[in-house]
Order: sequence, then structure tokens, then C-alpha cells
Amino acid sequence: MKSLRQDWLSNIPNDLLAGLVVALALIPEAIAFSIIAGVDPRVGLYAAFCIATVTAFVGARPGMISAATGAMALLMIGLVKEHGLQYLLAATVLTGVLQMLAGALRLGNLMRFVSRSVVTGFVNALAILIFMAQLPELTHEGVTWEVYALVVAGLAIIYLFPLLTKAIPSPLVTILLLTGVTMYLGLDVRTVGDMGHLPDSLPVFLLPDIPLTLETLQIILPVSVTLAVVGLLESLMTATIVDDLTDSSSNKNRECVGQGLANVAAGCLGGMAGCAMIGQSVINVKSGGRGRLSTLVAGVFLLLLVVFAGDWVAQIPMAALVAVMIMVSIGTFNWASIRNLREHPLGANVVMIATVVVVVATHDLAKGVLVGVLLSGFFFAHKVGQVLHISSVSLEEGRTRAYLVTGQVFFASADRFVASFDFKEVIERVRIDVSRAHFWDITAVSALDKVVIKFRREGTEVEVIGLNEASATLIDKFAVHDKPDAVERLMDH
Repeated sequence: MKSLRQDWLSNIPNDLLAGLVVALALIPEAIAFSIIAGVDPRVGLYAAFCIATVTAFVGARPGMISAATGAMALLMIGLVKEHGLQYLLAATVLTGVLQMLAGALRLGNLMRFVSRSVVTGFVNALAILIFMAQLPELTHEGVTWEVYALVVAGLAIIYLFPLLTKAIPSPLVTILLLTGVTMYLGLDVRTVGDMGHLPDSLPVFLLPDIPLTLETLQIILPVSVTLAVVGLLESLMTATIVDDLTDSSSNKNRECVGQGLANVAAGCLGGMAGCAMIGQSVINVKSGGRGRLSTLVAGVFLLLLVVFAGDWVAQIPMAALVAVMIMVSIGTFNWASIRNLREHPLGANVVMIATVVVVVATHDLAKGVLVGVLLSGFFFAHKVGQVLHISSVSLEEGRTRAYLVTGQVFFASADRFVASFDFKEVIERVRIDVSRAHFWDITAVSALDKVVIKFRREGTEVEVIGLNEASATLIDKFAVHDKPDAVERLMDH
């Protein structure tokens, strides 16, 4: 009951106003993403309504906005062109099923392996892409000075109006004022209505009209897998960012299931696949939206606006929405990351910049995050691999040498481990104390095998002491130095 009040009823006025702002900003984007995917604008608008509404109830992150997105639309182009809308709707349903399966398998926990540098790079790249997406509105053929004047006026209202009052979100004031000015002066500028035909009816529940055959599955499965992966990546990263903005936490596995349910519903209501939107989520949070009510209001208002007030919505100048989205890109970009370039380690900076470059160059969030995670893993392995120290002392008048191993032995440090022993020294016994070390993988076990067998080959007696329980289990299972045919087995490897 406490959670119900917290998520739905603790911030009603701000959630209502923030939801209205988001709904207005969602309309042109949903239409634009439909055009990118090659489908009718109502497919994107129905998806935005359905996904936002469903995730308001079953998503894990209150205040996060999910709808049709550009990253997902780009992946649909080929399927729509070759097989048509019904196959896209079927792929959307399958995408949702795969995402629910990912949540059931607790794959959301993999977010632990995404470093802060990757998240920062992801955020900065999205801020750049959001800004770049506004440029066509400012550079297309026939653009007039009135457009630039409206954008500048919009930005001025967005940043100056909060000095007067914060009771009403400044983006909402911007949209209403600039729409009024445009209509009153009869300015000849592009409006939402110029983006495409707005739907005049509510969506209807229908299963995709496709043959249920193995061939159909072969057509839609590759697209659905890609959509599911990209959708979850963007959603989980956005959830992490909203967690930071609101100083709260969310269940990433529940979010996977919620996104999946929303996509299944969208596919059955004539909508395309979607996921969380960082830009709209930032608009929501910056406008005061915190609870599930803001997400629900955004979805419901969107549908009511386009179906019952379509004539008014069509009058909104695109310049007003460009101003709002420029505010979003400025607010989304992590400006501290520029200042921190001097202070942060080189590896962290390389990961952040590489993530930005790959995402912006390819417009593919999954590739950027994958590159960032791989680089993070490489730098981490390299750094931990350096944390290995081996010292030795001579005992029993030079007849015994005692080695003390301190640190982590795994694939990145195995060569250093082997190189730290002197196999040519003429001694009777070697004692290797690993009580301050940990053996992580079979490469580390193989390195210990090499050391022990090389010493024995020189006629030196070897004793390994101090193995912790985990290392001992690994070595008992995979080591060959304590087997009768140790030398031969090592040579075979």
C-alpha cells in the first residue's frame, strides 16, 4: 500500500503536468520514427500510447518514459520493405516474448558489467544524437528566419520562465505560447500536421495477420532478437540514468519483463516495437515527473490529443518541439565528463570516448555499448594483471628457495607469474607460498603446472603451500603437475 501511494499518488500535480509535456513532445517523434521505419504514422503513435501505458503499470522504473524509438525504427526498415507491416507486428510480439524471457532468466543483472564510463559515453552519445536529429528542421530547404526566431524564443522561455515560477513546466509553456503566436500571426512554418496524418480512431486489438509457419519464424526471429537486445540495452541504461537523476533504484529484471509485456501489447494493437527513451525520460524528470502517473498520463494524453484534438495538435510548430529537444540534449549531456578528462584515468576516458564515437558514427546503441564493455574488460584485466608480486628468499644455506606470491593469477597475469621464477638456479627444494594469491581460471592453473614441472625437470623438489579453498578446488580439478604423466600431458598442450 505504501509503494502504491509512493508510485502513484505522491506527486500528482507535477506528474500530470510533466505527462502532458511528454505527450506533446512524443507526438512528432512517434511520427518521425514511423516514417523512418517505412510505416503509417499511426503505427508509431499507437506504439507510443500502448508502450507508455503498459510500462506505467508493469515497468520497474517509475517516471521513465517508454515508446517508439529511433534506435528500434532503424532496425525495422528491411523487414517492412521486404515483407510489410503485418510481419513487423509479428516481430514486435516476438520481441516482447524474448524480452520477458530475458527478465525471467535474470539477464538484467548483466548491467553490473556495464561500467560508469560506458554509461557516461552512452548518455553523451544520445545527447549528441538528439541534437543532430533536430538539425534537419533547421537546415531543410525553404526554412525561414521565423523558424530560427521561434527556436531562440523557445529556448529563452525554457530557461527563463523557471525564474518566475516552477509550478508549471517551462517546456509546456513554450509549446503553448509558440503555438499561440504561430496561429495568431499566421506564420508559414512547419507544424506537427506537416509530419503526417494523425489517426482519428482508437487502436483495435488484432493478432498479426501472417501464416504461422517455420518460414515466417525464420523471417522475423533475427529481427526480433536484434530488437530485443537493443531495446533492453537502451531501456536498462535509461533506467540507470533515471535512477541517478532521482536518487533511487529499480529492479532491472522486472524492467525486462515490463518492456516485453508492453511490446507484446503494442504488436497486438497495431504498434511497432519500442523501448525506454532517454530524451523523453529526462523531459519528464526535469518537468517534475517522478511517479508512474506521469508515464500513464503521457501515454493516455498522447492518444486523446491525436484522436480528439488532432486539429489543435497539428498546429504545434516543429520549432517549439526543436527548442524542447535542444534543452533535452543540453540537459542530458554529462558536462562534468569533459572537465573530468584531466582527472580520470586514461582507460576510463578511452572507454567513454570510444562509446560516444561508435554510437554517433553508427547510430547503433548496441554496438557502442558492446565496444565500451569490451574495452572496460580489457583495461580492467590489464590493470588487475599488474597487481601481482612475487618475492623470494634463500633458506637452509642456499639449498631451498621460498617464493611468496601476492596478487591475482589469471589469463592476463599468467605469463608474468611464470617469468618470475628462476628455473636455472641450482637448489634442492623450492617452496611456493600462495596464501596471499588467488588462482582464477585454467590459464592460471596451467601456469602453475608449467612452473612446478619446469623445476622438477631440473631435479628440484617443489612444494606448493597456502592454497585457498576456491583455488585448491580449481587446481585439484584441472592441474596436471600432480598426475603421474604430468610432463607428457603438459607437452601435449
